[in-house]
Amino acid sequence: MEAFAIASTATSRPVTSPFEALSVGTRAAAPLHNRASQAAAAGVFAAGAAAVASAASARRSKRALPQRSRNQRVAAVAMHGTPVCAGVVITGGAAGVGYAYADEFLARGHQVVICDVKDCSSAVESLKAKHGEKASIYSTTCDVSSIESINKLIEFVKKSIGVVHYWINNAGINGGRKRFTEITPEMVETVVRVNLGGIVLCTHAAMRMMEEQKGVESHIFNTVGSGVKGGGTPGYVTYGATKRGLPQMTESLVKEIEEGVQGYDKVETPGKVNCHCLSPGMVFTDLLLNDSTPELRKFPFGVLAAQPEEVAKDLVPKILGISGNGKSVEFLTVDKILTKFFGRFILGEKSKYIDDDGNVIQMPGAQYQDNGVRVLYDGMK
Repeated sequence: MEAFAIASTATSRPVTSPFEALSVGTRAAAPLHNRASQAAAAGVFAAGAAAVASAASARRSKRALPQRSRNQRVAAVAMHGTPVCAGVVITGGAAGVGYAYADEFLARGHQVVICDVKDCSSAVESLKAKHGEKASIYSTTCDVSSIESINKLIEFVKKSIGVVHYWINNAGINGGRKRFTEITPEMVETVVRVNLGGIVLCTHAAMRMMEEQKGVESHIFNTVGSGVKGGGTPGYVTYGATKRGLPQMTESLVKEIEEGVQGYDKVETPGKVNCHCLSPGMVFTDLLLNDSTPELRKFPFGVLAAQPEEVAKDLVPKILGISGNGKSVEFLTVDKILTKFFGRFILGEKSKYIDDDGNVIQMPGAQYQDNGVRVLYDGMK
């Protein structure tokens, strides 16, 4: 769950949380009453957009990914007849963007294991109904805060798909939007154990397994959210703190993998593991809409948030195309944010998902939960 503040023409401001973006968004949303002011605003916006886009382009060029050799490309996937098929594990896959990731990977012919603290059987039935009974989709229950449960997940993964090329740490909770002292100590502990402890433990278990996959280059993706860049997340203090720690953890692993640990011999493992950060941005799920207000739903949700399928369709190809180590894979890229802001605040385009009163727009034929989350399949909890 992330939003962004637009940079001015004079300074380049980094991506921030939705809470930091509110003040900027409120100013940007001020009505433009005449053509002259609209033209002036458009000119300023275009200049700012050009500056930010130029900077983003420079950053992308600077860290352009090297072309992989044929042998390296082959190492990223496993052959199981036709088509080439990779092994994918997704935690928190019973609903939301985790389910959408699984759907998108299956559409491309890959093998997928989803796990969740909830029963995933209805999710698997839905995906098989869509992709066919022979679709390689498997599921198990897993509490990512439990070492015992994670060990069982690893054994299940080995038996069901064998080799894992992409592991997505997607499971997470926010504990509800409340003042920090109004949340029970037990809930604070649970959020820390799932969001930070769960990803640390899952990454540890996944790396141990992947390092033994001889000749295979694999990738772990740690999902970040609001608070990741250090901005305040009022109402989600614990959640923001857990997300802030993930880039540091990921960067530490990258350096350890590439450089080793000072004072110790560098260990060469049979398989190569890479670690990355994955940012789905704002997604219309329970995590975003639970305890939300009409004001938050109008902005930033109504401007920047997307449906799970939109996010998965954008991110899965990026995940499959990853190379190297320590990358940041984002849905809400700078150019995408600028486009959304220009459409809303300059062109006056309406949100497809939120009406002017801050209510979720329900599409004909779709089913919705009480909190406004669209039901992705029959039996979704």
